[in-house]
Amino acid sequence: MTNRIVWTEPAVSDLDSIHAYISRDSSVYADSVLAEIFEASDRLIDYPESGRVVPEIGDNAVRELIVGNYRVMYERCCGSIRVLAVIHGARQFPNS
Repeated sequence: MTNRIVWTEPAVSDLDSIHAYISRDSSVYADSVLAEIFEASDRLIDYPESGRVVPEIGDNAVRELIVGNYRVMYERCCGSIRVLAVIHGARQFPNS
């Protein structure tokens, strides 16, 4: 059983950038997008393998949730879920 979600520094930076970008048009929508990402990520505590394996990596330990237009990449590690990155689905990976 996974007991917590750990947001890595790069993932937090991604969220800050996403919020800042969307807020240029609507801070309410920006808040909503981040809330949706957090809610989906929180479900990983009960269903840690619900995301698909990141195709570009091909490692069963590195998975992703698709939340709206965003890819929330994470890994299971030491009884927790470590969120590694949150990137827009249209961005190229891993060069992004």
